Amino acid sequence: MQNFFFRFRRVILCCLISITCAISFRASAQPDPTYKLVTGESYIQSKNYYLLTLFQSVPEVKALIEKDPILIDIAREKRSKLEHAVNECKDMLCYTEPVMFSEHEIRIVGERLAELLKKETALMKLVKDHLRKSGTYILFHGSSDSELLTRAWEQDAKGINNTIRIYGAGGKPNYPLIDSIGFDVRKKNYPVLVHDCADVVRQENEEAKLFFSVPLNLALQFLEVNERSEASDYEPMISTVNKAACDKVKSIDWSKFKYSVILVPGAGPDTYERALSEGGILRCRIAALRYFEGVAPFIVVSGGRVHPFKTKFSEAFEMKKFLVDILKVPESAIIMDPHARHTTTNMRNCARLIFRYGIPFGKAAIVSTVKAQSYYITNDAFVARCRKEIGDVPYTLGKRLSETEFEFFPVLDALHIDADEPLDP
Repeated sequence: MQNFFFRFRRVILCCLISITCAISFRASAQPDPTYKLVTGESYIQSKNYYLLTLFQSVPEVKALIEKDPILIDIAREKRSKLEHAVNECKDMLCYTEPVMFSEHEIRIVGERLAELLKKETALMKLVKDHLRKSGTYILFHGSSDSELLTRAWEQDAKGINNTIRIYGAGGKPNYPLIDSIGFDVRKKNYPVLVHDCADVVRQENEEAKLFFSVPLNLALQFLEVNERSEASDYEPMISTVNKAACDKVKSIDWSKFKYSVILVPGAGPDTYERALSEGGILRCRIAALRYFEGVAPFIVVSGGRVHPFKTKFSEAFEMKKFLVDILKVPESAIIMDPHARHTTTNMRNCARLIFRYGIPFGKAAIVSTVKAQSYYITNDAFVARCRKEIGDVPYTLGKRLSETEFEFFPVLDALHIDADEPLDP
């Protein structure tokens, strides 16, 4: 009997230790709201491929990667394949496919990074101080450092492949009506353009030592010639279009407000001449009513350059302009999200801004919009759409307040980069 109690006590003790360790790990794995995202060479690159941006931007890690023999071989092979494509290819797939990362290359690089992590403190520090604190790969935070690093690499590599596939080879994006390539790939002169893109990247990367430089820069080159710079619109927002609001955040007495922000999802016009749609006008008016009632100190207007195809008008910018000029809402009360392209990312990007701008993350927010969209977002089908399209549900629902308003709470999973949406990752 004594042995039984001894064994029982030991089992209980082990369980308590395991639970304590799990809680401790989970706490340490949480992103840091004071972490400053590294921009690198461009917002388009850093938002899409954050790990690779860190590889370029952290000197100790860059030096480590540039001198590793296995990774040097991959860099050399990529330069060689691009050289061959420029000199020999005649069709677009011949230019693009050899430069993309193969499954074999992705595996080899992942294994090598995992090996280097075991002995190189620079990589250990990168995982601890950047990958975990930034939250940009938060869906992998339950993994070990090694697995987090390799999964982040795999995501970036496949994201680069996806960008080349869509904006170089004319592949189908998730939303063809708004996100497709800007050229007719069936025309005889299109391979000439692809050749010229490849040749520019070849010339710019003749001395490139980083194993990912050629594919990364080809992907960015294709986005550039397609005029797909949406991911960088109005950046750095914290010191430009959102500066007045960000400065105001620091002085808010949050106890005086029931909600943190009022989110207004965008609605794009049907024609190229119209800057703000009728839906956008009505949603702004509803949100302004709630703002002047004092329910929250900020309105978040969310919507990018989406409708119609390759429009020059930003939904968020035009809504902000209407709120300030017509409805007399102070500019310091308006936070722009000019990047969201869908209702799913209206919700996700709002959660991100709440976290990044130091707004109380545990405080409820509200969505203020027209009746039809309000009930659409609170439907179970919309939750399923979030899981399918962006890989997570970036909010939890609170109470319904009216036909046009409902509560929601932001979720940290919203910070994870969406690798297959290069215009708003």
